[in-house]
Amino acid sequence: MSLGAPRPYPAHYMDTAIQTYRDVCKNMLLAERCCILSAEILKSQTKYSDAATLLIKMTTEDSDLRSALLLEQAAHCFINMRSPMVRKFAFHMILAGHRFSKAGQRHALRCYCQALQVYKGKDWTLAEDHINFTIGRQSFTLRQPENAVAAFRHILINDSKQSAVQQAAFLREYLYVYKSMSQLTSDSSLPQLPLPCLHSSQTRVFFGHERRLAEGEKQAATHVSLDQEFDRDLSQLWRELEEQVVAVANRGTVPITFQPSQCCLNSQTDNLRYPLAVVEEPIIVEMVFRNLLKVPLALSALSLLWKFTPKDFSGPQGSTVGETITNEKETTALNGIIDTQVIPEFTISPEETKVARLKLLPHKTGELHVLGVVYNLGTGEVDNSEGVSQTLIFLFFYVTDRAAGSLAGDLMCVRGQQNLEIQGPRLNMTKEEKTSVKYGPDHRLDPIITPPMPLLEVFFINFPTGLLCGEIRKAWVEFVNVSAVPLTGLRVASTHPEFFTFGSATSDLTPVTPTAAEHCSAYKTVAMPPSVATVSLVSPAAFGVTSSDRPIVAEIPLSQGVLGPGEALQIPLWLRGPDREGVHEINFLFYYESTEKTAKLSHRVLRHTAFICASRSLSVKATASRSNTLHGRERESEERQEGEDKNGSMLVFVDVENINTSEAGVREFHIVQVSSSSRQWRLHKCINPVGDKDSKLASRERGKLCFKATRCRAEEATSEKYTFADLNLGNEQIVSSTTPCADFFFRSGLPSEPRRGGVSTGGASQMRRQSGTDEGVTNIVKKCSEVELDIIVLWKAYVVEDNKQLILEGQLHVALQTIGKEACSLSQKEEAQEMVLLKFKPDVPPPVSKPSLEQLSHLIKTCLHYPESYDHPFPQKSLCMVPVTLMLSNCSLAQVDVIVDLRHKTTSPESLEVHGSFSWLGQTQYKLQLQAQEVYRLSLKACFFQAGVYNLGTPRVFAKLAQTSAMCETSQQSAMPALIIINSV
Repeated sequence: MSLGAPRPYPAHYMDTAIQTYRDVCKNMLLAERCCILSAEILKSQTKYSDAATLLIKMTTEDSDLRSALLLEQAAHCFINMRSPMVRKFAFHMILAGHRFSKAGQRHALRCYCQALQVYKGKDWTLAEDHINFTIGRQSFTLRQPENAVAAFRHILINDSKQSAVQQAAFLREYLYVYKSMSQLTSDSSLPQLPLPCLHSSQTRVFFGHERRLAEGEKQAATHVSLDQEFDRDLSQLWRELEEQVVAVANRGTVPITFQPSQCCLNSQTDNLRYPLAVVEEPIIVEMVFRNLLKVPLALSALSLLWKFTPKDFSGPQGSTVGETITNEKETTALNGIIDTQVIPEFTISPEETKVARLKLLPHKTGELHVLGVVYNLGTGEVDNSEGVSQTLIFLFFYVTDRAAGSLAGDLMCVRGQQNLEIQGPRLNMTKEEKTSVKYGPDHRLDPIITPPMPLLEVFFINFPTGLLCGEIRKAWVEFVNVSAVPLTGLRVASTHPEFFTFGSATSDLTPVTPTAAEHCSAYKTVAMPPSVATVSLVSPAAFGVTSSDRPIVAEIPLSQGVLGPGEALQIPLWLRGPDREGVHEINFLFYYESTEKTAKLSHRVLRHTAFICASRSLSVKATASRSNTLHGRERESEERQEGEDKNGSMLVFVDVENINTSEAGVREFHIVQVSSSSRQWRLHKCINPVGDKDSKLASRERGKLCFKATRCRAEEATSEKYTFADLNLGNEQIVSSTTPCADFFFRSGLPSEPRRGGVSTGGASQMRRQSGTDEGVTNIVKKCSEVELDIIVLWKAYVVEDNKQLILEGQLHVALQTIGKEACSLSQKEEAQEMVLLKFKPDVPPPVSKPSLEQLSHLIKTCLHYPESYDHPFPQKSLCMVPVTLMLSNCSLAQVDVIVDLRHKTTSPESLEVHGSFSWLGQTQYKLQLQAQEVYRLSLKACFFQAGVYNLGTPRVFAKLAQTSAMCETSQQSAMPALIIINSV
């Protein structure tokens, strides 16, 4: 046995001795002593494997205690090997613990705990569950309830693969141990419960009352609710709308302390700041529970656990006015501070995820912290393998058998809590945060209770879900202040401001009820036969338009500017169908303030989302062209009577097509009126009226209308006001300069921004200064062909619905910008952008485009004045000389050099067959210089040799801007033939 012995240890002699003691002598005591001695010798020689084998051979069923000791020693041999056999160690420790347990020895707990160190976290869930279950039972038997609860808790919180019956047994054992522990300990605080699993990160918090959805015909504003899914893009849109309306309310600037309103907080919202709640308004906390077991769970008396610090926010700095209190212990001192909702029963099915919503109602201002949830835990209905259904709701019956180690219990109710621990977003701003794992705060459960604020509810009456494109519909909106505080500063912002209007400040709001307005026209109309256009001046400021942008924010008129507590207000709301067909999502943001300014909460908002389905109605196309066909002295006298200015007139062609496919039951459209709005032009009269009736269009029919437009008079052409001209085609005229026609005109983005600035007379000198540059030339030429004229086509449609004929009204807008260029009421569809190559160098700015020949041809407007017929005695006098006046009008704001060439003659044989040949007398070429917008009369004489029909439109007129070299012939394409009849008498 010595280390230096020449021969090895004769282990076979010891094996023979052990076998002899055991089998021949029948003396197990001597056999055990010999086995232990041999095992110690083998271990001293590091022959742990042989020692373990020897110890295991000695285990029998005769003595549990002896077998347990030998198995434990064998397990230690496995762990002490040069290459430790960890799993064999754990397995034999389990066997040893089992034999210790059968022998009634507390050493079993130690063996199982050592084995758990090996099996824990290895995904051997069944083995781990068995070990924990045994540890729990042994710990409870040894009066170690804390260890027992921890062991059973581990069984329940893991993803168990046990059967439903086994899980139910585990749960009953745990509840009994938990109940016993709570009775033994004197600690009054509620311990943590493992079931059900509480997903803290998915907790949502909602501030405010649940909205009333509908009351009869009233449709409530959608606002925000816990049933809506969070959309990050939509949330950003609401934030931008709120910033816009806050900027308007604060004279164009957003305050530094601006904090966007967040009624519902979740894991995707910005929770770095403390949210603001209002006293006497509920706070709803939504929690997500997950039952990991295959047996149902029954929760009762479910409520929130909170901590509250009263504070007074009447001053600039909130001062603490009381001690911090909590509802962990139910006391009468909590009455009147915060009402806590209690859910009496809350059952969760097996492996179900269920949401619970709990409410708090604060009655005092201060700081609130929601800590967790408290409830009673029990089991629901369990179906065992024999098919017997046992209903165990908070009542658990146990039969005690101390010898067998089973657990017992009487009637019990298990109560505990779970904390809401929410981790904030990962910080990744500074270098230190990027190189380490740090998380920011999340204050969604820490609201600040502010003083009372007004609370607005909005209802829509007769609000449609479908409209024709351009259709005008009158609805009503009701504002109700359901709080005890008056509100003021009511405004609304929208993503589609062109869709609605509340009317101008001077609009007629009668009739005063929706019932009285059911069959009335949305427009203001007057009885008037078709005649020359009725003109009125309108200031955009009267309709809320003060700049070139569309009025995204509108102020809602209130009686004396205040809506008192409990008061309701109904005002009309005009809607206009979108110009593009399809389903449109329209967002409204209502903004309001309290009459008493508080430092914490400056304003509140209410959201509403409406979906409108727009169907096709009419397509309107319009074209403007210069009118240069005024012939004869009779026409000249008409112009003087009509009071037209020196710059003449132009023709406006309106092409209207019915593109409705009768999907909405529309039978026909009637064009009842065409109006115009501009600061420089106005419609004067209709050239092709259809008697005293309006223009009727059936499906796919097209109508053409031609109007004469003249420049506004000097007293009408102002930079602040627009001239509205109405040309009714029937016997009823719609006043387009009032609500809602003018509202939708300005809110639809007409006139467009570049033209809204107009061309003032003060800009003429600037044009002259820039006329030498390429950019200046381009601007001058463009101004010649620009038109500031917007056309409003008003129509009526007859619809059959439920065997009743309804009359729909609407208006379409067309913006005429360039002479000769067609404008359409339908917006062109944007083409998808193709894939382009990446550019790593900045683009070179494009060169200044030079005016085209077509644009240069519009510098000068020409017009021939002459008698339509002329009588001459050719037998007495062979030559007939007729005076002709050539009117040259400079359409630009710069000097123009003009050359008039009379030598040109018609060379077309077809033209010579129809019109005879004649000659111009006197000078054959004239060189003139016209000032800005100057009109020049050039007296000419035409000589005829015989009677016939002649075309006087032969003079060629060339024009160019002063200080430039490009000369271009004036366009004559749009001019009609200037025919004169020479009669022989």
